[in-house]
Amino acid sequence: MSYSGADIYIGVMSGTSLDNIDAVAVRFTQAGQVESIARYSDPIPQDIKATVITLSRGQPVSVTTLGELDRRLGECYAAAINSLLEHAALLPKHVAAIGCHGQTVYHQPSGDYPFTMQLGDANVIAARTGITTVADFRRKDMAYGGQGAPLVPAFHNDYFSDSEQPTAVVNIGGIANVSMICLIARYMATTPDPVTC
Repeated sequence: MSYSGADIYIGVMSGTSLDNIDAVAVRFTQAGQVESIARYSDPIPQDIKATVITLSRGQPVSVTTLGELDRRLGECYAAAINSLLEHAALLPKHVAAIGCHGQTVYHQPSGDYPFTMQLGDANVIAARTGITTVADFRRKDMAYGGQGAPLVPAFHNDYFSDSEQPTAVVNIGGIANVSMICLIARYMATTPDPVTC
């Protein structure tokens, strides 16, 4: 549940590297800046990491394994967020919302029935933290005809839209992408090559 006057947002994710669950609390200032409030990382349990790798390689698993992994990742994300709140001396009432990308286990953006699958039950996150949680970003993008990735260029376009110079933003992760914000064509994005961090 979000509270009137809450102005902090929390983002949480685990990336392609599967090393940590990272959570960050930020505030968007009146001047349009992003103020970092706090950050926290928890290592991903090795058994969860192994199951995610199995799924991402297209190896079959049972529906029970899939459902339990979704639930366990939700619990891990919630624990990382609650640790972030504790370390930063924040209360749920200070937070407007949590954004959780989830852990991508499979991404097939083309074909007759394109789909993507991210796990980490947002309902569990909301229940354990008491904070409104927004999730499932990639599937929504694909429902509207997008590729489901990269997603960050829309933020880059909004954040750098006042720039009077062409701007390039490089997002380095398990898969790197580049956002170009230009004066003529509002923005474009590409994923040049996989990057290992």
